[in-house]
Amino acid sequence: QLQFVESGGGLVQPGGSLRLSCEVSGSTSDYYAIGWFRQVSGLERVGVSCVSTSDGTTHYADSVKGRFTISRDSAKNTVYLQMDSLKPEDTAEYFCSVDFENYIALNGHCRYDSWGQGTQVTVSS
Repeated sequence: QLQFVESGGGLVQPGGSLRLSCEVSGSTSDYYAIGWFRQVSGLERVGVSCVSTSDGTTHYADSVKGRFTISRDSAKNTVYLQMDSLKPEDTAEYFCSVDFENYIALNGHCRYDSWGQGTQVTVSS
């Protein structure tokens, strides 16, 4: 079983930046990719980005390409999401999540099988 510790959310003005962090503990060898999805209350979750634990392949949602950067420190079992040029539509709860099925290798997309408690990101002036 995995445990997630997410941090870095907060309130930021449009055009600003935030860096989310997620440290994973437990059976850290069981997942093939790690990443983030976001969810606005009452709406479906939306994939943001993920990174393969084997070869570093990354995937981004079209809405965040060029603005968000995902990275991973394997020694610390930690994944980061650098979010720049934030927009009000980026406002959501952001969840760190892992892929147990290796979707990123199979079809280049992210899969979210297990996730943490989330951290709120609010972009507003």
